[in-house]
Formats: sequence, structure tokens, C-alpha cells
Amino acid sequence: MTEPVVLVDKDRRGVATVRINRPKVNNAYNGEMIEALIEGVGALGNDPDVRVIVLRGNGRHFQAGADLNWVAGLSDLSEAENIAASQKTTDAVRFLDACPKPTMALVHGGCFGGGTGIVAACDVVVASLDAVFSIAEVRWGLAAGPIIPQLSAAMGPRNVRRFAMTGERFDATQAWELGLVHEVCEEGDLDETAAPIIDALLKNGPGAITETKRIIFATSNLEIDDQLAQVLSEGHAKRRMSPEAAEGLTSFKEKREADWYPGPA
Repeated sequence: MTEPVVLVDKDRRGVATVRINRPKVNNAYNGEMIEALIEGVGALGNDPDVRVIVLRGNGRHFQAGADLNWVAGLSDLSEAENIAASQKTTDAVRFLDACPKPTMALVHGGCFGGGTGIVAACDVVVASLDAVFSIAEVRWGLAAGPIIPQLSAAMGPRNVRRFAMTGERFDATQAWELGLVHEVCEEGDLDETAAPIIDALLKNGPGAITETKRIIFATSNLEIDDQLAQVLSEGHAKRRMSPEAAEGLTSFKEKREADWYPGPA
């Protein structure tokens, strides 16, 4: 029997854990995972018994971005089907971002592409020193449109301009300096580091937390409405269907540099 791609459980205190569960492909996301995240986080956000939502990845990595084989398959579908897939990707991140319950990401190993969007959409982020981050979509001729608003809110547009255009990797300490991560801990100490933060959240009024988050969103221009989500989704889909993206994905499959790279100086 195949395990679910997202595992959800809840303890007696109302701390719910969402585990991304595709370890054989470094937890890379596909359509099934996107649907499961939307459904799982949505249900937990509406559950009156849930006080805190913790996201983490099973296996060696937190989340390695999109499954590029799945992305390549999408590019063969119609424009309408591509836009629909991008709409779900956009919704998964914006619904997590706007979840009325406090959310926390515990990051270890690789956190690439869409994984950085998940992290940026969480209220609190703890990363261990083995964590490595990148906004890598441009490497394959793609664009990170669905997660750019959350990344810009977390890291600031100036930092996103660098890392979303270069695709460079950065470590946990640099992620902390950039504002993407709140706490950095030794490898293996994620639970120990997260425990007092979770306890602090549980000491506060659940309704007060929800209202505080709502006010922050309303007064800081953080809300992504349906119209903007549609614009982001259409741009994301059209970029994926472009000849440049086709070359980028082919270069990934063939384990070579894309034809736009002129070689080292």
C-alpha cells in the first residue's frame, strides 16, 4: 500500500504536524502533493481543536521544489490545464500564508524552489545548520511567480532580486541574516529548539493570535486576492510552456548546461 504524500497528525495539546512524504524524490512536489497540502492545511486551519500547525519533511530533505519530471509533463498539456495546475500551486502557498492558525516550518537538508515558498508562508521558521536554500526556478527557464510575494515579504525585495535571479544556494545562517529563518540550531535539534516557541504560542489566546495575524495582513499589504492569484498563475503557466523552459527541463534530464549558458570566462 502506497503511503500518502502528506501525513497529518495531531497531539493532545492541539499541535498538528504536517509531514511532506515523498522522501524518495527529496519531497519534490507534484499535483498530488499540492492537492494534499491544500486539503490538509485547510482542514487544520478550520479545526477548532488545532492550536499550532508544524510543517516538516520526511527523509533527508525538507522539500526540494517541484518534481521536474512532473513539470515537464505539464508542458505538454493545454494552456488551460497548465493555468489550472499553476492556480493550485499558487493557492497552496497563499492559503498556507493566510492560515488563521499559527504555522511553523522545521527545515533540514534541502529547501529549494517551492520549498522556500512554503517556508516564507509560515509564521515561524526554525532551520538546522545542515539546511540549504535556493530559489532555483530560473535555472530551468522557469519563474517563481506563485511564491515571490511571500518571499519578498520575508526577505525583502532587494534580497529576492538577487537570489530569485541567480538561483544561488545559501545556508541556514545566511537565511537567518536575510530574514527567511527565525532560529538556527544544531543538526538534529529542531524539536528541542521548536518546543519553547510552540509552548509560547499555546500560552496565548487562540482568537487573539488569529486576530493579530489578520491585522498584520490587512495593514502590511500581505493579502493575495483572487485577481492577483490569477495573474501569478497565468504567468507561471505560460513561462512553463515557453521554448526556454523546454530547453531548461531538457538540460535537467540530460544533466548538462542549458544552451543559453556561454561557458565560464
